[in-house]
Amino acid sequence: MDKRAGVLGRLETGVPDGGPVQGSRRPVGPVEWTEGREHWEHWWRYLTPSPAHRRLGLACLGVGTQRGRIPAVGPRVLANHVAVVVLSGEGWFSWGGRPPVDVRAPALLWLIPGVEHHYGPYEPGWSECFVDFTGPAAGAYEELGFIDRENPVVPLSSAEAAEHVVRKMAAICRRGGPHVEVETSAAVHELLVTLRHARADHDPEGHPVLANLARNAFLPLTVTEHARRLRMSVAELRESVRRNAGCSPKDYILSIRLTRAKELLTGTDLGVAAIARRVGYPDPAYFTRVFTRRVGISPTVFRERGLRGPEGL
Repeated sequence: MDKRAGVLGRLETGVPDGGPVQGSRRPVGPVEWTEGREHWEHWWRYLTPSPAHRRLGLACLGVGTQRGRIPAVGPRVLANHVAVVVLSGEGWFSWGGRPPVDVRAPALLWLIPGVEHHYGPYEPGWSECFVDFTGPAAGAYEELGFIDRENPVVPLSSAEAAEHVVRKMAAICRRGGPHVEVETSAAVHELLVTLRHARADHDPEGHPVLANLARNAFLPLTVTEHARRLRMSVAELRESVRRNAGCSPKDYILSIRLTRAKELLTGTDLGVAAIARRVGYPDPAYFTRVFTRRVGISPTVFRERGLRGPEGL
């Protein structure tokens, strides 16, 4: 029996009919193997987090590395997320019944709960590391664009940082102790952020559309007016912001405005009306309603609670 069956499901060989076989890119053929006598290098460890660990938001279920003529995986459906980072080599990936697509390292493969997947390396094999995880925060990471179920094959500019996080998780598991699940939970969050920054389309200087919205966030402009300034349609602007920030243009601008309002409330003596105007709200009453709805308390109460120094103690 495959050790990975509990979390990763069973390993099979072969590629779907009509799969990509181009030139020397030939899928790894049938591999005869038995447990404990696998013909490829591997290490994996699985964890059983408690309900309390799952309430941390994300819980690690498994972590591992593999290299060589790894048998094809699937077709199968899992109940949890898996991030598979292809470190070297090439292969193929199919999901949701779609025809297989080519994969070239460095790349990230998202195995999404409830979505059938099937994948494997071309000859002479590839190197990968993987992390299985679950938890209520996974949905939020999807909403924010860190996990993309519509585009599960993600080219990376480099896999080095992600591999470092996975190796750190492996070291935690090897060391053991009473807090392994807590430490690996924190590392899953770190891995998702690391993978987002490692995407080939990630601009370390910041996305130009988001940078433009940030520069103009305090102007009393509608989303339509922002789109016009950027020479984009409203639909294009919404898609760009959703893809790069995981939210709508309105929410992105709102977060920038309210963050600046908090700085002014706690760092200056300006009145609420003056602060409202500075962050793009000519109507202070409307600003107060928006602030209270998002923050949970009014600007005045926030100022009182946020004071630092003897008067605020």
